Amino acid sequence: MHLTAEKKKELFKKYGSNEKDTGSTEAQIALFSERITHLTGHLRNMKNDHHTQRSLLKLVGKRRRLLDYLKGKDIEKYRAIIKALKLRR
Repeated sequence: MHLTAEKKKELFKKYGSNEKDTGSTEAQIALFSERITHLTGHLRNMKNDHHTQRSLLKLVGKRRRLLDYLKGKDIEKYRAIIKALKLRR
């Protein structure tokens, strides 16, 4: 896995309430987005890596469900995380 413990703490500190806030929806979305970016880059080089492609699709689905949950619960936090992670154009 390309994410080190320091990188994860940095993500959790930036998008969660603190570096130990691993369970907040925003922190999980940020972590999934980072992993999705990494896997997308890997798949550009290794087009026939079907196992990674399946993992990527599962991660995208998890992130989509978390975003839908956040949108229903708090629309302002949803808009903020979309803007911060630049997920929409």
